[in-house]
Amino acid sequence: MITLLGVGAAAALGAVARYLLDQYVQYRRPGAFPRGTWLVNISGSFALGLVVGLGARHGLPEQVLTIVGAGFCGAYTTFSTFSHELVRLYEQGQTGKSLLYGASSLLVGLAAVTAGFAVTTL
Repeated sequence: MITLLGVGAAAALGAVARYLLDQYVQYRRPGAFPRGTWLVNISGSFALGLVVGLGARHGLPEQVLTIVGAGFCGAYTTFSTFSHELVRLYEQGQTGKSLLYGASSLLVGLAAVTAGFAVTTL
């Protein structure tokens, strides 16, 4: 029951953090490219890499891993918004930005989770 409540509380924090960061980035750098969502997903990938690495290499308790990983990171990152924005860019005739957004999100996201995991070995 504690894990369930922890996941719910962490998810609430993750969703609020995602919204605030996305809005801040879009306010500071408006434009068609979804910079806010991109930054959220990359930073969330890095954070998840850190947490998984701490679990795998330093004994972070499974309960904490679940709360932070599934709760906070799961609510903080957003595949649905990424998908919607990718399609929206394409439908608006911005094929280049759509391809850049999709490819960079996947490649940099993978690099970020790998870097987060690698940091735990230092």
